[in-house]
Amino acid sequence: MIEQPKFDQSSVEVVKQERVFSGFFKVDCYQLRHQLFAGGWSQVIQRELFVRPEAVGVLLLDLQKETVVLVEQFRVGALVADKQPWLMEVVAGLVAPGESLEEVARRESKEEANCDIQQLIPICEYLSSPGGTSEKLTLFCGLVDSSNLGGIHGLEEEGEDIRVQVVKIEEAFTLLGKGVINNAAAIIALQWLQINLPNLRHKL
Repeated sequence: MIEQPKFDQSSVEVVKQERVFSGFFKVDCYQLRHQLFAGGWSQVIQRELFVRPEAVGVLLLDLQKETVVLVEQFRVGALVADKQPWLMEVVAGLVAPGESLEEVARRESKEEANCDIQQLIPICEYLSSPGGTSEKLTLFCGLVDSSNLGGIHGLEEEGEDIRVQVVKIEEAFTLLGKGVINNAAAIIALQWLQINLPNLRHKL
């Protein structure tokens, strides 16, 4: 049986925290030490942290038509890390101050896919890359009617150029298996759908 976590935030001493970059996103530099599994404390170590607001992702699902609604857009991170910088993703966006997670899910679905959500089903929440960023992402499945969806959407003032694609569920699973869909939120959401699709069909 796996042991419960041994440490918590009180097991870390922050010696110094400094903001070293402030733009659309922010970067903080930490000097800290933490308790060790074998006992005692680590030496003071330096870690840079990419500070990102909490985010929400939504897998748009039409059970009647057996489709999912995916969005395709340019990602600068993929420009450096991959050969293909246009990614197939789930709808996603950052949480604004005072916004609930459900409000973000509905707002982003309208902005990015011109889509109204009929019902939201929680999937999970996770830390996207805790070795270097504070970002936490909450995933939902949004039940929709995919009739007449498609086209180009997004907010011009945010530089968004988003192509909406309505894809058969099995085709999306094939793209996932081939590695065409290769970003964390979409992978997690579609793998969740693979596991839960029979139950969703039965209940809904």
